[in-house]
Amino acid sequence: LTSSAFLDGGMIPSDYTSQGEDISPPLQWLNVPDGTESLVLIMDDPDAPDPAKPKITWVHWVVVNISPSVAGFTITEDLSDVGSLGDEAIEGKNSWKTVGYRGPSPPIGKHRYFFKLYALDSFLDVDGNSPPTKKQVESAMEGHVLGEAVLIGLYEKEEDLSRRLNGKRF
Repeated sequence: LTSSAFLDGGMIPSDYTSQGEDISPPLQWLNVPDGTESLVLIMDDPDAPDPAKPKITWVHWVVVNISPSVAGFTITEDLSDVGSLGDEAIEGKNSWKTVGYRGPSPPIGKHRYFFKLYALDSFLDVDGNSPPTKKQVESAMEGHVLGEAVLIGLYEKEEDLSRRLNGKRF
């Protein structure tokens, strides 16, 4: 799992955050395991709200039933047309209780954002009329994961970075 926008462990450009256009970054993947029937993508932030004292994992994006024939995507606006990820692809709910991608917007400090791609041996049985949550997706995935890949991006709001670089405390 890679992105042309940032390296693994690198900084996520602001275009893909709440300080920019808040669009999903381009993602690519290779070597999907044999027997894969669908892919799941989850993006979350385990450092919320403060990386010095994390309390929750904040979910930014959930997409299920991505076709294994898709090798990635480049988004220029938003992912409202998930048809490009296969006829069965469905976006789930994020921690804002909305459907779709919401980019990094850390309240304080530099956060890690995990993009996790799972290869499954089946389609997930999710109700398309009720977008699934990360918890529901992870429960449905149990016993069906053939492989996974992780890409980690970092982000810190510009004003926090400026304060830190100038030696000012929060």
